[in-house]
Amino acid sequence: MPRTAPLDPHAADRRILDCLRVLVREIRTSSATSEQATGLSAAQVFVLRVLVREPGLGVSALAQRTLTHQTSVSVVVRKLVAARLVVRRPAPGDGRSVALVPTAAGKALAQRSADPIQERLLASLDRLPPGVRRRLAIDLGRWIAAMDIDTLEPEMFFESKPRG
Repeated sequence: MPRTAPLDPHAADRRILDCLRVLVREIRTSSATSEQATGLSAAQVFVLRVLVREPGLGVSALAQRTLTHQTSVSVVVRKLVAARLVVRRPAPGDGRSVALVPTAAGKALAQRSADPIQERLLASLDRLPPGVRRRLAIDLGRWIAAMDIDTLEPEMFFESKPRG
């Protein structure tokens, strides 16, 4: 009877960490490339491009479109407004709400920017079957909980809130 090689008890763990390393490297590289090319983080380009496609969104709707927490997207919006790439206007029909509209400079920058990693991540998730996405969400959530970091607020990639 032929001998079979013993199974590597760490093969799955290694594969998981290798996949995570590739993702983190690609996110970091994409963000650095974006900053070099546009002066904006990949998160800022991502948000700006969403606003170019759908001008007039409020912060809540923008958070939904980017699959991000409202507080995280607000940080990015503040930076885009400060850079005069986005303006806040009263929302039509509701003067209390704010509509976010890209400026001409914001539109031009969004058009010449490369696809941010966030768009690629979302597009690749869309290509996965719904059951696989649900399972991935559950399992990643369990992994984060096992690390005792499941109470941390998720931020947009490489886009930290100002400390204060």
